[in-house]
Amino acid sequence: MTQTADTPRGLNAATLTLIMIGIGFPLTFAQSVWLNTIVAGLGLLYLIALRVSWRKVSLILLIALPLAFGSWISFWFFGTVDRWHLAWMYGSRVYAYLLLGMIVTMTVSTQRWLVSLHLHFHLPNAFVFGLLGALNMADRVRHEFRRIQYSALMRGENLRLWNPLLYLRIVLVSLNWSNDLAEAMTSQGFTENAPRTELIADPMPAWQWGLAGVLIVIYCAAAFGLRPW
Repeated sequence: MTQTADTPRGLNAATLTLIMIGIGFPLTFAQSVWLNTIVAGLGLLYLIALRVSWRKVSLILLIALPLAFGSWISFWFFGTVDRWHLAWMYGSRVYAYLLLGMIVTMTVSTQRWLVSLHLHFHLPNAFVFGLLGALNMADRVRHEFRRIQYSALMRGENLRLWNPLLYLRIVLVSLNWSNDLAEAMTSQGFTENAPRTELIADPMPAWQWGLAGVLIVIYCAAAFGLRPW
């Protein structure tokens, strides 16, 4: 029996990933301030439409401001050709990339994203199960960091975050966890490359594939055909 994943908001995770990659890759070679601004603006409008927390969005955009300003000022002072255009192009590109990533990371849960990539892009089962298991152990890793630091303090050692011994110990613990994770997956009946029953459905309407393709084609045509400023 198949059950549907958590009620999705907005576009399918696979569609958003395709748009992010399909526009993000040519964006590297495009030299248009206007297209960077349009991409960032559409990404921001999408986040607003899905009612993403404006405080989180504002904080992330504010954190990225020094990076964008650094890119802008470096090309303004040290550029040799068309400094004005290059400064604004690279400064706006920071926000274009940032908003492209945010439409995925801030609107889709990690589990839904991985399941969607598995169902629509045939991401291997072993990778999906292993990554989900590792992400679910993030809290245990933070707890283990504190436990190792406390035990070191009891022996008169102070393991700071830059001390390589701290990371060596957490790596050794993680290796033990990886064996436990592999045994847990096997005990639950997981066998790599074996046929499996998919318990979660992630419907993706055909129009979303078309939307992603149209947006990518329009962007590439504008970036390398029209070449706006």
